[in-house]
Amino acid sequence: MFGGIIMHSEQVANLVASEGGLELRLKRDNGFPRQEVGTSVAVNGVCLTVKRCQDLIVFDLVPETINRTTLGSLRRDELVNLEPSLRVGDKLGGHFVYGHVDGTCEILAKEREGQGFRLWCAIPPPLRGMIAEKGFVALDGVSLTVAAVQGDRFAVALIPETLKRTTLGRKGPADYVNIEADPVARYVAALVRQG
Repeated sequence: MFGGIIMHSEQVANLVASEGGLELRLKRDNGFPRQEVGTSVAVNGVCLTVKRCQDLIVFDLVPETINRTTLGSLRRDELVNLEPSLRVGDKLGGHFVYGHVDGTCEILAKEREGQGFRLWCAIPPPLRGMIAEKGFVALDGVSLTVAAVQGDRFAVALIPETLKRTTLGRKGPADYVNIEADPVARYVAALVRQG
């Protein structure tokens, strides 16, 4: 489990084909702490298990992860958001983020607003009804409050700190991000469907 508060970003070293999937290798040049093998780390919001961690931090990407997220299309030297898993007693500054990404969504617009930006994203069809104004969403692992919902799109407000500290500061229209709906909304939607 994660809190959606991103404190680290690192660059992709490379993606290597590996036993029907991919091996994602990230540099550790920006101070991301060494992780034990087998621990969980959110990479752009996707919960992955550490395979190796020395000069590089290495993860396996299975077909489900490649098909459901943006991780399979990462490029060499591209920055990714990293968050180690929460430990009992850690402060929760965002909201509960499981790292079980629902899919990807397209950024439609990035509009200057005060000191930050308003980011408009398309709501993927399976998530319609799960995105609510003042509810939570995680985009590339960043815990955000939904500022507005208009039909099949929603907006979040990006403050200067988020723009500086996460990859959302570099992303814009036509880029895709990983999206995880608020877990409470997911369970409520499942109960409503069951009638």
